[in-house]
Amino acid sequence: MNKFMIWLLPKNIVAITLYPFHMYYNGLWDNLSNKLINHEEVHWYQQKEMLIVFFYLWYVIEWLIKFIIYGKGAYRRISFEREAYDNEHDQDYMDKRKHYAWINLL
Repeated sequence: MNKFMIWLLPKNIVAITLYPFHMYYNGLWDNLSNKLINHEEVHWYQQKEMLIVFFYLWYVIEWLIKFIIYGKGAYRRISFEREAYDNEHDQDYMDKRKHYAWINLL
């Protein structure tokens, strides 16, 4: 990732998927864990199935609602993040994942 993109993103982000790109901080590419790759791959498919724009709209709206309810804990309660975190250790998850699996985590 170029220095401009690193400057734009918050410092606590290690990786981010902004379809069609996966971006990783500070040369992390050489040390990527399968867990991190799986997590970002889940987001890749979520974004595709929501036609990208609707993914971001839903993400922001859900985050705002959950921020009002949970405060700082809102991020980990977003359904997209819950699906990614719950399945990041499962190497075969993407092979068996059902479309819109995150809906069950609302």
